[in-house]
Amino acid sequence: MQNKLKIINDPVHGFIKIPHEILFDIIEHPYFQRLRRIGQTGLLNLIFPGATHTRFHHALGAMHLMFTALETLKQKGVDISSEEEKGAMLAILMHDIGHGPFSHALENMLMDDWHHEKLSLLLMNRLNVEFKGELSCAIEMFQGKYHRKFFNQLISSQLDVDRLDYLKRDSFFTGVSEGSINTQRIISMMNVCEEGELVIDAKGVYSIENFLTARMFMYWQVYYHKTSALAEFLLVKILERAKYLVSQGVDLPATENLKYFLYRGKSSATDEDVERFTQLDDNDIIQAMKTWQNADDMILSYWCKCVIQRNLPKTIISSRPFKKEFIEEKIKNTNEFFGIDNGNELVHEIKRKLLPYDTKKQPIYLLQKNGKKIRLDESEDQLLSGLMINKTKRYILTFPRDISNYFLK
Repeated sequence: MQNKLKIINDPVHGFIKIPHEILFDIIEHPYFQRLRRIGQTGLLNLIFPGATHTRFHHALGAMHLMFTALETLKQKGVDISSEEEKGAMLAILMHDIGHGPFSHALENMLMDDWHHEKLSLLLMNRLNVEFKGELSCAIEMFQGKYHRKFFNQLISSQLDVDRLDYLKRDSFFTGVSEGSINTQRIISMMNVCEEGELVIDAKGVYSIENFLTARMFMYWQVYYHKTSALAEFLLVKILERAKYLVSQGVDLPATENLKYFLYRGKSSATDEDVERFTQLDDNDIIQAMKTWQNADDMILSYWCKCVIQRNLPKTIISSRPFKKEFIEEKIKNTNEFFGIDNGNELVHEIKRKLLPYDTKKQPIYLLQKNGKKIRLDESEDQLLSGLMINKTKRYILTFPRDISNYFLK
């Protein structure tokens, strides 16, 4: 008999236990092993060289934090059955199982409007058949339909274990210390109120505010960093261009599975779509970009060289939209420099917006000593939450670096 109750050494959380055999079985499954070949942060390693960690790492870390959170709640007198523990750990372990190559950037490009959560659910249902219904409870929790609300909230809310892991992990691997959070402290403050909802003990107010500010800094400093936003944008443009060229009859070399999606028209997902999707990973896209650097199409070739050779276009960031005349001047210069007439394909304004704390969508509640709960932003002790309820926007203009050097001469 194989011992499935393993211990995994994780650079962020230390030793991670696998307390249920079914968790090990899911980790060993090809659907899950594929996550080893899907980066957690897309092309962020072009900006932060250490950010080469994968979705596989993140899923294991989130599972570990779920286990820790449930242990904490049990100690506080919350009744949690072995089935519920197993269900919650499975749900968070598989929450990203439907992620495509290079995380969010390419979701819509490959499978139309199939969000990764929809694909995750589809794959979970397939695994549930394979494992004879053992994942039913996990699927209910993943969908937010479980009758005890705090389980659903631990999986998906403004303070879920998914966010706790990716913030700590991405901060660790990028080296951006502003994103570092004390997951142990936050989890130790978790509780369940009478209504069965997830709350935070009132004395944990500053840990939660630190979590919200860390998340905000990580977005503007890392995920929405102008070069990071550009790299993600380029990936989408590369696949968009490739799909367009293929539709015009151009034969582009690519791996068999990627080729399948380049030729795929708009339709609902078939069994073959799903089967092929579970074979796709970052390597297919990298291989394609390496090859397409030599494509006859100037636009596709230019973008692929930008990514593969890390010779990225120029970016300017602003808190206001760029003036139309300014953008048109960049397009005119691009056409002139490259001797083309579709320079508008190489000049773009990218928008990014962030609401650090949404008071309407699943607000965070603090549990006071008298047993009453209050919203975080309404607490007298809060220092920053009230400032985080406003949306911030940034505009990034990208255009070929060659033109800025050439026209400055």
